[in-house]
Amino acid sequence: MQHSLVSVIDFGGQYSQLIVRRIRELGVYSEMVPWMHAADHIREKNPIAIILSGGPRSVREENAPDFDFALAEGKPLLGICYGMQTMAQQLGGKVEAGHNREFGYAEVRARGHTDLLKGIRSEEPPEGHGMLKVWMSHGDKVTELPPGFKLMASTPSCP
Repeated sequence: MQHSLVSVIDFGGQYSQLIVRRIRELGVYSEMVPWMHAADHIREKNPIAIILSGGPRSVREENAPDFDFALAEGKPLLGICYGMQTMAQQLGGKVEAGHNREFGYAEVRARGHTDLLKGIRSEEPPEGHGMLKVWMSHGDKVTELPPGFKLMASTPSCP
């Protein structure tokens, strides 16, 4: 029997296994693969969607881990933390060092431009936008989105 597969590309994030488990809890098969083996894995397994995890490195470092985005063509793709930053940088956006490193508790403002965050909120301030209570650990921030991308969420130090 053939399973639908969501591949989680691991850039060393401390929560990559949690992402895999939560996808499986939703009834979808998921596998995690280290970033350096992503190309072979995607060619062999042909996942229906790809998630790029976070990691401890900076996309601004020399020889930083990367991803061949041609492999994801036509597939839903979600970047989280480092995964989002490498996606932004490699696809024409800009990533810079943040002035304030976010580590620990943070509040993310959902921007409502897509259905991905629809109905997901920890609280709703009087202004009506959803706020998510989360834990973060990063020092870089995306300062310019790649062409065709939309802002979905932000924090005060990562607009």
